[in-house]
Amino acid sequence: MTRLVAYFFRGLVLLAPLAVTIYVCVILFRAVDGWLGLPVPGAGFLATVLLITAVGFLGSNLLTRGAVSVFDRLLNRLPFVNLVYGSTRDLVKAFVGEKRRFDKPVLVPLLQGGHAYLLGFVTQESMARLGKTEFVSVYVPQSYHWAGQVYVFPSSAIRRLDASSAAVMAFIVSGGVTEIPIADAAAPVAPVAPAS
Repeated sequence: MTRLVAYFFRGLVLLAPLAVTIYVCVILFRAVDGWLGLPVPGAGFLATVLLITAVGFLGSNLLTRGAVSVFDRLLNRLPFVNLVYGSTRDLVKAFVGEKRRFDKPVLVPLLQGGHAYLLGFVTQESMARLGKTEFVSVYVPQSYHWAGQVYVFPSSAIRRLDASSAAVMAFIVSGGVTEIPIADAAAPVAPVAPAS
């Protein structure tokens, strides 16, 4: 009987992540597919992917970059729209843009001189505009959540990690249950000279 229970739980461990992944993918696929209301299953999804790709192509074209820049400035001037548009744009750029922000995983002490640490990502190499030239901003994601906190640490207190950003993000979001991604902790981050 004990062996059957062990088999059941092993099967659950193998099937539950797969089932949840398929479920989430199906929900997302159906949601995107339903945006255009086309009667052929999959046509709305395909049309959405093609539309996004076409907008990306046009946005990369020299002729349309000026129009995109004007549109961007217009939205940034509107109250509330600026907040939603700007933060969404910056978040998307941080993950998939040409200038990714979550590509510098670090380890920082929770308290000065303490033995507890946070895992996060350097998002700004210098806080000179706040009068803190030898400080950096670190984004610390929360486990099992899409939220996080931004902290400002002295650059001498953080240690860069020799690990991929995706592995560190997976480790944090999973609550530390995935494989530890850290290969080695490098020297403290050197302070960035203030811009003149």
